[in-house]
Amino acid sequence: MAKYESKSLRNLAIVGHGGTGKTSLCESFLFISGKNERLGRVDDSTSTMDYEPEEQKRRGSISSAANFVEWEKHKITFIDTPGDSNFTYDIKCSMSVVENAVVVIDAVGGVEFQTQKVWELADEFKLPRIIFINRLDRERANFDTALDSIKNKFKRKTTPVCLPIGSEDKFNGIVDLISMKAYLFSDNKGVGKAVDIPAEMKDDVKLMRDSMVEDIAESDDELMNKYLEAGELSDEELKAGLKKGVSFGSLVPVICGSAMKGIGVSLLLDLIAVSFASPVDRGPVKGKKPKTDDVEERQPSEDAPFSAIVFKTIADPYAGRLTLFRVYSGTLNSDTPVYNSTRKITEKFGHVFFLEGKNQKQAETLIPGDIAGVAKLKETTTGDTLCNEKSPIIFEKVPVPPPIMSYAMEPKTRGDEDKIASSIHRLTEEDPTIVFSRNVETKEMILSGMGQVHIEVNIEKMKRKFGVEVNLNTPKIPYKETIKGKTNIQGKYKKQSGGRGQFGDCWIDIEPLPRGGGFEFHDKIVGGVIPGQYRPAVEKGIVEAAAKGVLAGYPVVDFKINLTFGSYHTVDSSEMAFKIAGSMGFKKGLEMCQPTLLEPIMKIEVIVPDEYMGDIMGDLNSRRGKIIGVESKGNNQVVKASVPMAEILKYAPDLKSMTGGRGTFTIEFSHYEELPAHITTKVIEQAKKEKEQEK
Repeated sequence: MAKYESKSLRNLAIVGHGGTGKTSLCESFLFISGKNERLGRVDDSTSTMDYEPEEQKRRGSISSAANFVEWEKHKITFIDTPGDSNFTYDIKCSMSVVENAVVVIDAVGGVEFQTQKVWELADEFKLPRIIFINRLDRERANFDTALDSIKNKFKRKTTPVCLPIGSEDKFNGIVDLISMKAYLFSDNKGVGKAVDIPAEMKDDVKLMRDSMVEDIAESDDELMNKYLEAGELSDEELKAGLKKGVSFGSLVPVICGSAMKGIGVSLLLDLIAVSFASPVDRGPVKGKKPKTDDVEERQPSEDAPFSAIVFKTIADPYAGRLTLFRVYSGTLNSDTPVYNSTRKITEKFGHVFFLEGKNQKQAETLIPGDIAGVAKLKETTTGDTLCNEKSPIIFEKVPVPPPIMSYAMEPKTRGDEDKIASSIHRLTEEDPTIVFSRNVETKEMILSGMGQVHIEVNIEKMKRKFGVEVNLNTPKIPYKETIKGKTNIQGKYKKQSGGRGQFGDCWIDIEPLPRGGGFEFHDKIVGGVIPGQYRPAVEKGIVEAAAKGVLAGYPVVDFKINLTFGSYHTVDSSEMAFKIAGSMGFKKGLEMCQPTLLEPIMKIEVIVPDEYMGDIMGDLNSRRGKIIGVESKGNNQVVKASVPMAEILKYAPDLKSMTGGRGTFTIEFSHYEELPAHITTKVIEQAKKEKEQEK
């Protein structure tokens, strides 16, 4: 491989809705550039990019993968990203380390919801972009309709730089509006045969060419003046103006083609090389000096101190942990110690390599802009900053979103509980949006993630990589019990069976605390009616009894105990006797204090386009939710509400169904509230049934 300077590097993310042909486009890059001898296909599992068994099974990307090609004296590194919103964090991490994005749009579906989401991410990271309208050879494919959806959905100025020749199964070529040449393609090798522009297209071509020239001229004042004077611009001026417009984000060129047939792909590669920003064009990257809030900058120069950020971690059961990173400044050689400023540790780098899908190509020296990997780092994880210890810096990491869906896990093989925990830990190294926890109240192992597909994929990975199989169930709701009344009650335990007996006697006041008050115990004993060494035992007995309430066996919360009186026996009393007495008094008194059930309430924020707001609010109300407020966010509305956990365990697929996938939400625990009487009855009955089944 030739050596490149940073100005000749082009880094880009391939983004778009699932099923638009992003991976097929990457395979076409590899084939047409001559890197691969054959065209990989997703459908027959020969794809270089979608190599995980879970991806081959689903015929779609579930994890970002990087590769590179050499084209027109440039090294083009591209990251193929998933098209499912379940994997938004992975998409966002990939987009955070590149300078550019190619947005792939299906010629039949046009701009779909996930395309809009990744477009917003590209805006967030200020990425120059090119739109590729793919799959024009499909039935019902329509270039004009797809173009209209682009212009309607995106605010940026978009301009076609080519037009299709033919449509659907007759689509066989393109007209390049810059060179004003037409090309026909007879195979999938991406090499077009130059032909005359079809006569029936000449009027449309002239119209679109004039529109394109105007759009490009508007990106530069000097070009605009020249265009107004001369009425035309040369090819070189158009390319220079296009690069300026694309780099500054004022213009988004639109290319059309078919990745599977290689049509339009070479033109796209040309445009990437000529128009996209290099690491040098994007300028310095800002970070913070450790232990301070002082802003530090790193220039994309080989002379600057080394700095990089980790954007992905892969847990490989054989090769160990693979760490993927992007170099922002300085240089790096293999077998070099590198400082992790996030964790304040030094890691020894072995061989560094460039990524080629599932394969790797050993690298000699990394320079600013390089996207590379290293194996077997001990502690470094996604989001960490790597740098020179003498010139430390910390770059901002992509925040990990909170999970929105949970399942309870139980092992298919008894005794695999410990294996589950260790396997999930390895998976969270790779994907921090997977969260493992144990619910103390329900005794369940809980796996939380970004949606059903996300969780199912990780369960499949756990089976394949670590040999652990589990069943997924709907989690139990962690109800709690509390009281609304108060009482004064005696707890007395007396047992005589020959020899030393057992005797404990206590009087306690039981009364409720405000919601969230927890548990309080007050020793109000006056004198020595109960010796000091026995009083803590009363509290211990009450705490143990409170772990299972009298209604449905849920923990009792928000109550206060005053230990007021009692008696003891000089021989028969013991800590155990008073512990049992406290427990007996509490259980008996609980039934006299109007016990009731509490349910967990979640705080939810739902972001949806304006047209869905009414449906969403109505649905939340039907789930016993309370609307807290609504606010605007661009073209979307943010609905804030509090909803019982029991009503939204499967809200993710429901919201997707209601909004066609265009809605998103975040959720977190808020507080506990009293459960309505009619639902309380059902919960108690269910608890009794489960108890009987256990017997």
